[in-house]
Amino acid sequence: MVTRRSGAPAGLVALLEFQQQACRAIGSVVYDRVLQRSIDRVGRAGPIRDLLAPHRDDPFGSALALRYLGSVHRLVLEGRAPELAGHYPSVGGTPGVDLEECFEAVVGAHLKDLRVLIEAGVQTNEVGRSATLLGGLLDAAGDGLPLRVLELGASAGLNLRWDHYRYEAGAATFGPPDSPVRFVGPWVDHVPPLDVTVEVVERRGCDPAPIDATTPAGRLTQRSFVWPDLVERLARLDAAIEVARTVPVAVDRADGVPWVAERLADPVEGAATVVVHSIVLQYMTADQRADLMRTMVAAGARATPTAPLVWLRLEPGREGAELRSTRWPGGAERLLAISAYHGPPVRWLR
Repeated sequence: MVTRRSGAPAGLVALLEFQQQACRAIGSVVYDRVLQRSIDRVGRAGPIRDLLAPHRDDPFGSALALRYLGSVHRLVLEGRAPELAGHYPSVGGTPGVDLEECFEAVVGAHLKDLRVLIEAGVQTNEVGRSATLLGGLLDAAGDGLPLRVLELGASAGLNLRWDHYRYEAGAATFGPPDSPVRFVGPWVDHVPPLDVTVEVVERRGCDPAPIDATTPAGRLTQRSFVWPDLVERLARLDAAIEVARTVPVAVDRADGVPWVAERLADPVEGAATVVVHSIVLQYMTADQRADLMRTMVAAGARATPTAPLVWLRLEPGREGAELRSTRWPGGAERLLAISAYHGPPVRWLR
């Protein structure tokens, strides 16, 4: 329900409230509080309204609230907002009683820069999603064929290094034991079969604005979109960037549908091709989503038992993020797992 406030654009209030609920649910005290401040201020004269009101008609899928929060976090990470840094655990701070006032003051002091920063798209590339995707990727490799893994909306391609991370569930394990990225007990109820031998013969991604997270600028961008008081996510991101330095992956600057259509034009004999994406569909238009569906179905019609195609997607569902897999030949769809939007806990269903 939209909270009515005199002078506040209803769409902006609804958007901020939606994001606030998500932040509260996942335990981000910092963003819960600063979003409440933003909800209270977006209808009043001041820097928050000045920054957000011009974007009142931005599409929901553009994630305005995350662009806004990430832009301010970037200033903190750059050392340009020391008064707010004292409240942000990402740089060693602790949320204090004047967090909201400091946040609003920083928006006012850096309004010109924030108007530029907020135009950039969200680049989360959350590594925790690899713990959810793993079961689907191992399922795709279950018939013994090597994998071609093609990711839409890959950002920095960190989730394309999924098999270079360590996953542990008691005695069941997958991945190199010395990996700096470790998932210990990410599953609840059931654990996917981890005793699968996987060979990845191709890993490649695309993104409208790809990032090289191994550079200082790329790392800064990636970190800015992680919520500042979820320090475990930040540590996991930093560890994944270390893996990226030794495991090269190409991420092409391209729109997803034409890119994947080109790579699926001809089946690759002797390999299972997996098209994967995670929390991407919301950033696509309805026409783009329809084009993607048509492209996958057409490519599926060309698949054979020795050149199968798997469409693996982790996208919002009724109870959280749903991991669904469709495999051709046949086109059978299965719901494999439900998880939080950033990964664990993962409820494996099969």
